[in-house]
Amino acid sequence: MASLIWYIYDFAKKAWLDAFANATTGPEILNKPDRFRDFPKVYEDYCIGCGACTVSCPSPGAIKIIRTKDDESSEGKTYPIIYPEACIRCGFCAEVCPTTPKTLECGENHLLMPEFNIIPSKRQYIIDDYLCIKCKKCMKKCPVDAISMVNDKLVVDQLKCISCGDCLDVCKVNGAMKAVFVDNLQDQKEIILLTVNYLEEFINNQTSDLRSLEKNNLLQYDISIDEIWDEAMQIIPDDEVVLEIITNAVNRLKIRIIDWDEDLCKKCQLCVPECPTGCITFDEEKDTIVRDVDKCLRCSICYQTCPFSVIKYFIAKFSIEDGETIHVTVKASNLNEDIVE
Repeated sequence: MASLIWYIYDFAKKAWLDAFANATTGPEILNKPDRFRDFPKVYEDYCIGCGACTVSCPSPGAIKIIRTKDDESSEGKTYPIIYPEACIRCGFCAEVCPTTPKTLECGENHLLMPEFNIIPSKRQYIIDDYLCIKCKKCMKKCPVDAISMVNDKLVVDQLKCISCGDCLDVCKVNGAMKAVFVDNLQDQKEIILLTVNYLEEFINNQTSDLRSLEKNNLLQYDISIDEIWDEAMQIIPDDEVVLEIITNAVNRLKIRIIDWDEDLCKKCQLCVPECPTGCITFDEEKDTIVRDVDKCLRCSICYQTCPFSVIKYFIAKFSIEDGETIHVTVKASNLNEDIVE
């Protein structure tokens, strides 16, 4: 009881009551060190609206890109705003900001080395110098000047690139600018191989249609992408990546088909010495021509050599536009119109 009375007496002192009633936070630090990490400061005029800051932010709701309304005299501004109640002052937004000067700053330690300007992205944009015609449209379009001419070649500076895709949109030469997925390259090759093998097997199984195809007609098929989708997703469980890999593979694919009608073969053996890989041989015991499909290059030399139309040569092309259906078109080759009947 005595101790309780003592505490009451001590807290009741005038000095304590005055301090409690007039409590304030300490004065703001006026001379902050250069390395002090404050809430990000936004310079609206420098923003290019790339969204790199929002992608890098680990705190939900801490940063948001907004756009002001257009008026009669000018277009509205696009820039980030910071919500201090959610911001953890990590500085990632300032690190990845690609503009010069920076749109976002929060201390000297975030005016960092160039490698910290790399924005997390699935893609890496590269230029195929073999296909590039050096029109420089991509270089002019790039909002961060990441593309430049080096030794008479257009090159993308990956440290500056913000993966916005503007260069790919403006490129007029198909394949000159490539958006390459940088991860799982071996897995991507497996999906391409899966796609090609499935389509090649599908075409080769259409023996009856191929042999009845007249030289001026076409065979057309529609194949659902679902036939290979589930297996592809097991290789890379990312539907965006899988769809783009399959689409690119299909749209660039052209398959040459050699059909060999053994029942019509006259066993003249003219094709045997002409084959550059030795895939065509004559089996004397069975008295027949044998073709090793695995060795065949589909070069069409046998097709051009055979005088009896036993061997026929076809070209299959593929396309996919809606992300759901693979369109297949097959036509007889016109290398030698006298051969295909």
